[in-house]
Amino acid sequence: PTVDLEKIVDAGRLAATGNNRQPWDFVVVTDRAMIAQFTISGAWIAKAAAVIAVVMDPSSRWWVEDGAAAIENMLLACTALGYGACWVEGDILPHEEYVKTLLGIPPEKRVLALIPIGVAAETPTPKKKPLQDILHWEKF
Repeated sequence: PTVDLEKIVDAGRLAATGNNRQPWDFVVVTDRAMIAQFTISGAWIAKAAAVIAVVMDPSSRWWVEDGAAAIENMLLACTALGYGACWVEGDILPHEEYVKTLLGIPPEKRVLALIPIGVAAETPTPKKKPLQDILHWEKF
C-alpha cells in the first residue's frame, strides 16, 4: 500500500547524514511494466511489488555513507512492516545510465541502489558470524 511505501521512504529520510546535507531523493516504482525493466539486476526483481531507487547528489562529500544509512533505515522499516526487501547495488552500476533514463533522473545525480520490496515467500535465516568472533574490547 502507498501508506507503507511512504513510511518506508520516511524512514530513509530520517537517517543521519554528514552535515545534515540529506543528499537524497527516492523514486518509488509500483508500475508492473516499469518494475519488469529492472530485471537487468536479476529476473527475480520482476516479482517485487515495488522498487525504490535511491538517488543521491554526489557533490555531497559523504553521499555514499549517507545513502547507505538511508537504505539501512528503509530495510529495517520494511522488516518492521512485514515486507521482504533487498539492497541491490553493485549489479546496477554498469546499468546506471539505463536506470537514470528509465526513471527520468537528472544527469548530475547518481543511483546508489535499488530496493525491491514485496512479501517474502520464505524468511531464511542468514548465516552470521558469532559475536565473539567479531567483537574486540579495547584492542583488536
